[in-house]
Amino acid sequence: MERSRQSGRSRSQLAATNSRNIRRRLEIRGRVQGVGFRPFVYRLASQLRLGGTVGNDPQGAFIEVEGPRDDVDMFAEKLQRELPPLASITSLSARTIPLQREKLFQIEGSDTSGVQTAEITPDVATCDDCLREMLDETDRRYRYPFINCTNCGPRYSIVRAVPYDRANTTMSRFVMCPACQAEYDDPTDRRFHAQPNACPACGPKVWLTDRRGRPLDGDAISLCAKRLREGEIVAIKGIGGFHLACRADDDDAVARLRALKNREVKPLAMMVPSPAAAEELALIDDASAAALTGPARPIVLVPKRPGSPVSRHVAPQNAYFGVMLPYAPLHWLLFAEGLGPLVMTSGNPTAEPLCSDNEEAIERLGDIAEAFLLHDRDIERRVDDSIVMIAGPGRSAMPIRSARGCAPEAIRLTTSAPQPVLAVGGELKSAVCLLAGDTAVLSEHLGELSNPKTYRNFVSTIERFKELLALDPQTVACDMHPDYAATRYARKLALPCEEVQHHHAHVVSCMADNGITGRVIGVACDGTGYGTDGNIWGCEVFECDEADFHRAAHLRYYPLLGADAASLETWRPAAGLLHEVMGDDWPQAASFAFSRVDPAAIETAGRLLAGTTRLLQTSSLGRLFDAVAFLLGVCDRNRCEAQAAMAMEAAAAACPHAEPLSYSIVPDNDGGPMRLDVRDMMGELVEHVQAGRDVAQLAKAFHETIAVMLAECVGMVAGRTGLGRVVLSGGCFANRILLSRLLELLPPAGLEVFVHRSVPTGDGGIALGQAVAAACRQLKGQQ
Repeated sequence: MERSRQSGRSRSQLAATNSRNIRRRLEIRGRVQGVGFRPFVYRLASQLRLGGTVGNDPQGAFIEVEGPRDDVDMFAEKLQRELPPLASITSLSARTIPLQREKLFQIEGSDTSGVQTAEITPDVATCDDCLREMLDETDRRYRYPFINCTNCGPRYSIVRAVPYDRANTTMSRFVMCPACQAEYDDPTDRRFHAQPNACPACGPKVWLTDRRGRPLDGDAISLCAKRLREGEIVAIKGIGGFHLACRADDDDAVARLRALKNREVKPLAMMVPSPAAAEELALIDDASAAALTGPARPIVLVPKRPGSPVSRHVAPQNAYFGVMLPYAPLHWLLFAEGLGPLVMTSGNPTAEPLCSDNEEAIERLGDIAEAFLLHDRDIERRVDDSIVMIAGPGRSAMPIRSARGCAPEAIRLTTSAPQPVLAVGGELKSAVCLLAGDTAVLSEHLGELSNPKTYRNFVSTIERFKELLALDPQTVACDMHPDYAATRYARKLALPCEEVQHHHAHVVSCMADNGITGRVIGVACDGTGYGTDGNIWGCEVFECDEADFHRAAHLRYYPLLGADAASLETWRPAAGLLHEVMGDDWPQAASFAFSRVDPAAIETAGRLLAGTTRLLQTSSLGRLFDAVAFLLGVCDRNRCEAQAAMAMEAAAAACPHAEPLSYSIVPDNDGGPMRLDVRDMMGELVEHVQAGRDVAQLAKAFHETIAVMLAECVGMVAGRTGLGRVVLSGGCFANRILLSRLLELLPPAGLEVFVHRSVPTGDGGIALGQAVAAACRQLKGQQ
């Protein structure tokens, strides 16, 4: 009885406690700026009749909420369960603070004090609500090409500083009309605190010009659609820069665009008006459809549909089309004019930075485009289109290029850097990374730094990135290659410099992408990476953690004729490999292939290979792809990066199955790394080609050989070390056949396999690996 009375009193006391008012401060980290988070919080607190405030700060957002304990608890629960579609919370801390007797809830101005760690929201595709309004003849924003709300529209491309408020964007010069201001100030409106909010009366305008920038009379969008329909090339200003557009089903228009842009064979992206239109061109599965229609609206690499009504010049010698859906209101309005699929390729001369300014575009693209669709909303940051492929466990969208809709990407780490790090990435597919505390932020794709204009954009991006994130790096991390422009830049800075081996950076990037730490088996395969022994690495198996690595195995070295020329002319790595197999008789033994090469070049190569001067050695899997592509007659010259590898994948895709060819895994008697020896495979390929065996079958057999060989090697390393986690990274894993086979072969051996999820598998992701490696070395040095 006594126990019962005590229990009753406790329940009574508990009920009284729960009805008592409290005030709680919540500090939120994650993607909570520019995504409608504050209006959502306001509406939630108002529904629960709670008092308090919400505001942005440089770390994210803060909330103070006051009322009965039960309601405050319910508020915290709903806050995390009912987030706006674009918002995400990575951490939430709460503490009870003194009551202020507030009955009303309000939105405060942003707090700009403190260190900047808030996530910056990428640009977001037009939402369904805005699309309906834009196509509604009775709506005041009917056919307005800059419609947006808190759930969609430009973000990163227009932001100048954080917090993300209108005054800190390129929209600051457009003063909202009374109607727009009323929406912006109304907490119940979808445009409450939508920073790019505008309408035809007060916002940006669009117009069409000829190739010299002279305005053309008439409705700009209708005129533009008419010119595209008639086969013209038009430069279209979008969210993060310009596109060069033409009809994708017009052979003459696409061929002319290629010739004028000096883009011989690299695949061109297409934009189509709907998922149904995409299915007419390509084989779209559920995973591809989800990627196509998501808020990022990337270019999705999808298998070509046989007989697709698309120009043969769009993606020659490739198994895939790059397809995207409209993501800006301007695109939707163009397709509303009845256009079919359009080529939408980056608006820049090949290898140069994307054009983002009107006058700059007219000057740089005036010899390519026959008209310009322009607008006066300034682009603060050039952001190209993202590219993804469907691969990996669960067939998710795996990034190939991270840019509009995906960048900047904030990666939360399991460790905290002792001081801020700037990582400058590599030479190709450049991107930079800033790391502070437990957060690394990877920039958008910047391009190839061998181009002077791209390099200047790289330097400018670093300075603007540091300013945007309010970070002053104390360490710089870079690649080991002494001739990379990014490495030279890093070495000139007055900062301690951490050089990170290229393939180690690849593996660490994938580890950070997956949130794993500690020892792993890392497999890094690509075309080029400077090794610690001065050779060119490219097919590496490591035992490693974030700070250090041990080279467990690699592709057996072979001579690299002509150094950089070997990445262009595929006969050069073929000659180096076949000399290892056949000695000085290589030109005659494979005359069916080398007869396609200038005899004088073959004679010079023969002297070099037979001579006493040591040639540059490589273990590159990318160059091995090139060599086999040459032997099979698939590709004699890489006119764009990885052309031969893409052609090999396309050829192999035509064959459902092939047995692997011969290979061996050779231990080193002195305890060095094992060597993956493909000399027997090369000899067999020569015999098979001479015998007239089907090229598709040989291409598939080559892929199978590499996959089986790597899987066997990883199994050997796992057996010796006891390591059970395998990390796959590097540009070669953009090859779906190779990646898929390894994902089939490794797990049955009891191995857990990790691939990239939100960071590119190619060189666009290595800056993240460099930054994490540098930070972990710092931590290790402090222990």
